[in-house]
Amino acid sequence: MEIPKNVEVMDWATSISWFDENGILCSISKKAAPQTMEETIQTVEDFKKMLNGREVCMLIDVTHSVPSSREVRQYAANEFPKFTKAIAMISDSPLGKMIANLFFSIMKQPYPTKMFTNEEEAKDWLKQYL
Repeated sequence: MEIPKNVEVMDWATSISWFDENGILCSISKKAAPQTMEETIQTVEDFKKMLNGREVCMLIDVTHSVPSSREVRQYAANEFPKFTKAIAMISDSPLGKMIANLFFSIMKQPYPTKMFTNEEEAKDWLKQYL
């Protein structure tokens, strides 16, 4: 996934995010150390403040995702439903796919999730939830 020109980019500790022309929140995971619980809480709070109460569909490139602690996964599983309509994930990496599939199979979510290898197919799938 590539960052389009002329979009406002949010540079987080573990990802870079922007909204596409359809209002889908696109995010590319960075090659970064796993966040601590405190860092995760701060990131999620900043994220919720940015969304200002909106719920969003997310397209996340998990190619460079790193495993997180059980505590962080549990926190994310509790917080994401507060602002998520649906999540599509894409990955060119077997490790990224494994991490994403593991998270969403262990932590069942009340919103739709699906893994893709193609960005356009992922966006098309997300559009039904906008």
